Amino acid sequence: MSMDYGAFDTALNQASGNDPALADELRQVFLESAWRQLDLLRRARCDANWQYSCYRLKGLAASFGAIELMRLADAGGAGAPSDPVVIRKIGKAITEIEDCMPAGR
Repeated sequence: MSMDYGAFDTALNQASGNDPALADELRQVFLESAWRQLDLLRRARCDANWQYSCYRLKGLAASFGAIELMRLADAGGAGAPSDPVVIRKIGKAITEIEDCMPAGR
């Protein structure tokens, strides 16, 4: 899977008013929230908790223009709780966003 970060970076720049320090802070908040939702997905044992976490992750991804993550969370919502394939794909997508952080930050 290859992520397109253009929309994500555009959303960060718009939200931060093109302030690099604020954009970095927003990226960190996004990543912390995304990892937290992934942790909740890993621990979900019922459909309601699984779907709720998928919806929250989808909303977070949509807010930041992380289209691939949004698509994965949406597809995951239709699956079974704690589906290891969904969890692995979402984790990979979050890692790719994390790895895309500017060097030295």
